[in-house]
Amino acid sequence: MLAVIAGMIVLADDAGLAVQIALWVVHGALLFLAIRKFGTRESSSYTALFIVTVSSLAVGVAGMAWEDLTLQQRGETVVATVVGERLDPPEGREGRASYYTLEREDGTRVPGPEMRTTSDLYDVGQMVTVIEDPEADLRPQTPGQADATGEVLGAAGFALAAVGSVVWMAWRGAVTERETAEVAGRSRLRREQEEKLREALRAYSADRRGYIKVSPGEYPDLTHGRAARIAWEEGLRAEATGNRGVWRFAERVVEEVPLE
Repeated sequence: MLAVIAGMIVLADDAGLAVQIALWVVHGALLFLAIRKFGTRESSSYTALFIVTVSSLAVGVAGMAWEDLTLQQRGETVVATVVGERLDPPEGREGRASYYTLEREDGTRVPGPEMRTTSDLYDVGQMVTVIEDPEADLRPQTPGQADATGEVLGAAGFALAAVGSVVWMAWRGAVTERETAEVAGRSRLRREQEEKLREALRAYSADRRGYIKVSPGEYPDLTHGRAARIAWEEGLRAEATGNRGVWRFAERVVEEVPLE
């Protein structure tokens, strides 16, 4: 998961949106198959969708943090004047973004795209301290805007959610596999003990009262009711009274054990 997130961050600037979407789809499909094989089948699709969603959010927020860190590293702090302002058209209930054209004190334009804020903070003619990108690739930002702490924490939180989901599904898959193995083992032992009881009922001779006596300790995975069912299939009945620590079977009994 961490490798995918890191790789998508690196590819964000070089790969187009269509390529990124295709890569996320492939990633989601591989996650779906992996979760079905190593995790829990019943929630594989929803878990894969959740992981892809939070991973893409981590990549997006990390990209914002990377831009802020890059601007802090190579940027220059200047005092600029707002010489132009425009607003995005309103979209539903979302706030309108404001874009500002800035000029240095010497009259030259601050390089890079227009400065952007999520609300109308400045007026034309107002002076503002910003960090400009000498390479003109990044938008100028105020020192407060360029603080990447929030973005770094946000990206780390989304990445942790993605990795945590993978770990959780792997753990649940291991638990399910272990429980399945235990159930299969108990079922195998029960079948073996059932066959052993059938052989005992066929081989043991009855005492003078007509009972075949069997020690229940030799069949720890069988209940008395299940033993009664096996005896019934062999043409015998299980005695429910006067057992004295053993199972007794005969063609006729005083009180029959209910069958399972």
